[in-house]
Amino acid sequence: MNEPFEVVVVGAGHAGVEAALAAARMGRRTALLTANLDTVGKMSCNPAIGGQAKGQIAREVDALGGAMGQAIDAVGIHFRLLNTSKGPAVRAPRAQADKPRYAAWIKRRCEEQPNLLLRQELVEDVILSGGPEGTGGLGPGSVVGVRVAGGRIYRAQTVILTNGTFLKGVLHLGSSQQAGGRMGEPPSQLFQALLEAGVQTGRMKTGTPPRVNGRSLDYSKLEVQPGDLDPVLFSYLSQAPSLEQIDCWITYTNAETHAAIHENLERSPLYSGVIDGIGPRYCPSLEDKVVKFPGRERHKVYVEPEGLDTHEVYLNGISTSMPADVQEAIVRSIPGLERAEILRYGYAVEYDFFPPTQLSPWLELEQIPGLFLAGQVNGTTGYEEAAAQGVVAGLNAALRARGQASVQIGRDQGYLGVLCDDLVTQGTHEPYRMFSSRAEHRLLLRYDNADQRLTPLGRELGLVDDARWEVFTRKREALERGRAVLAADPKLDKALRRQGTTLRELGAELPAVQALSDEVCQLLDVEWQYAPYIERQVAQIERHRGLSELSLPADLDYRGLETLRLEAREKLSRVRPRSVGQAGRISGVSPADVSVLLLHLRAQGHLGDSAGPGVQAPR
Repeated sequence: MNEPFEVVVVGAGHAGVEAALAAARMGRRTALLTANLDTVGKMSCNPAIGGQAKGQIAREVDALGGAMGQAIDAVGIHFRLLNTSKGPAVRAPRAQADKPRYAAWIKRRCEEQPNLLLRQELVEDVILSGGPEGTGGLGPGSVVGVRVAGGRIYRAQTVILTNGTFLKGVLHLGSSQQAGGRMGEPPSQLFQALLEAGVQTGRMKTGTPPRVNGRSLDYSKLEVQPGDLDPVLFSYLSQAPSLEQIDCWITYTNAETHAAIHENLERSPLYSGVIDGIGPRYCPSLEDKVVKFPGRERHKVYVEPEGLDTHEVYLNGISTSMPADVQEAIVRSIPGLERAEILRYGYAVEYDFFPPTQLSPWLELEQIPGLFLAGQVNGTTGYEEAAAQGVVAGLNAALRARGQASVQIGRDQGYLGVLCDDLVTQGTHEPYRMFSSRAEHRLLLRYDNADQRLTPLGRELGLVDDARWEVFTRKREALERGRAVLAADPKLDKALRRQGTTLRELGAELPAVQALSDEVCQLLDVEWQYAPYIERQVAQIERHRGLSELSLPADLDYRGLETLRLEAREKLSRVRPRSVGQAGRISGVSPADVSVLLLHLRAQGHLGDSAGPGVQAPR
């Protein structure tokens, strides 16, 4: 293309869409290239957004101006707040989507976004400086664009790759294999330029369950799972669901189901040695569940409609790549599904990914300046994890395109920060899924305060528009009024600190309280009732901040520090942490190793050194 772009994004899944939208919102000339415009924002697997920790991530994406929250609110057909009987740190929203409408909503959002060109193109390689155009470059260098089918070049200051499960993708259904990134869609090849630059790759696997015709089910044998009457939405801009709300259902596997699997285990590509990639530990196939948990008499199956205009139903919980005839036996052994008509068989997909320890905390490849990676190519699983990485990569690609300092979101600021830090510091040998247990400051990272944590940063970066900022400002002012009411009334203050009380009930006679929204009152309930725990976490963060943010010299020779254990030297040399805090989170680096490292730094006078150009310490 004749006119260069500031940011080019390859792939229009959940990571690519959020990356492109973020860069465009920041005013950068952005191109979003996808092999098929009909699959923009497609929900490849389950028809839902949110869940444990994932709901918090989706809200954080929204707090930074992203599209995911508004999209699911516009097309959600079943909303539930999970873990309501537990503490606020682990409560999380989840919603079933009308899958076709979700993709259509996302595509329209991309089409309408200023500064964003959405185009159908098959990208064949990235172009690096130091090599002739069209060859992929002759070695490591800065990215200068991408080459598409036909030899045309899209020039760009920065490029973001979000190829999902398509890199050398292979689909498995029983003994049958075919090339593909999703059923019916061809794979993409690994970019030659990255291989020549020495970028490492690995192999992973994920899977999907069969889908059935809802008209063929016996709902009298299923447990109904209604949605919430007063649903918690995902976007801070939404007021109410837009679509009709419907029920979901629950059933269970049984001994007959498990027998069908055991009798045909040698026909499973997972157990016949056909699949080499490592699958997700926390979302295993049904074969894995039955083999690895022999004491479990049954496994839950969620029966989830895929939309209002289709009878297709998703059987969440029985992901499998067994042969078609075995899938028929498995499905029809389950209560309520005895006459089920399978519309799509489950399958597994094997694909290449890039071990994320090759990335900076803002998801830029260390050896190729200007090239960012986001989504499943980094070894993650899930729409929400992909969207979060998309926002982080998109905003930082936009900053780099204008020569501005990169931004790292801290672990105490959001699950986005936990996700990126875990990936680049510890890496992953299996598809990474976010859980609340991964966040040491999870009481501060609740779903209900994502805007308070991240929207000011989004505004500062140019991610948050005037309309969203006005909504945020009104809410922040209302919170301050509520806090002032509590500060002025010691009796009310003391009463609200008791578990089980609510500000709405306690302030029933106070016009200032009744003027507050339910959302604001609920936020104040949590602030007051969990104040000692919140204050303890804040104090802990402040105590450790000074140490964790001490910068490490970029050229520090870890292998030469013989006072460090061999494993620590190897891990530190590979990861190249930017701070003492990051060094301490590397798997295989002990607190004793960190102490030795600090002693060396202090002796050499390095503790005050900067982390290098273009790095902004987390705040």
